[in-house]
Amino acid sequence: MNTLALGLLAAGLSGCASSMIGERVGADQVVLAKDTEVAKCKSLGRSTLSVLSSLGPITRSAEAVEENLLQMARNEAIDKGGDTVVKGNSLEYGKRSYEVFKCK
Repeated sequence: MNTLALGLLAAGLSGCASSMIGERVGADQVVLAKDTEVAKCKSLGRSTLSVLSSLGPITRSAEAVEENLLQMARNEAIDKGGDTVVKGNSLEYGKRSYEVFKCK
């Protein structure tokens, strides 16, 4: 019974990855760029973000974790008046830095 419950919980966590983080208005327009593409852009700062990477013994998929981190970075860009983010280092599973830029 416990194995079935854990399996259902894992499926639920992986299936709702995108809905775990809300999307700010305009965040869908924020571009994910490489550091070589932002030379003429204005840096608005760096943010270190973290999301839930596991729930008890269940580890979320890397894709779901990265999707949530990117959504948070896009939201952060909107909050700072930016339109572009560059993915930085992953400090540990579930944490990543992003730099926000204004390019347009």
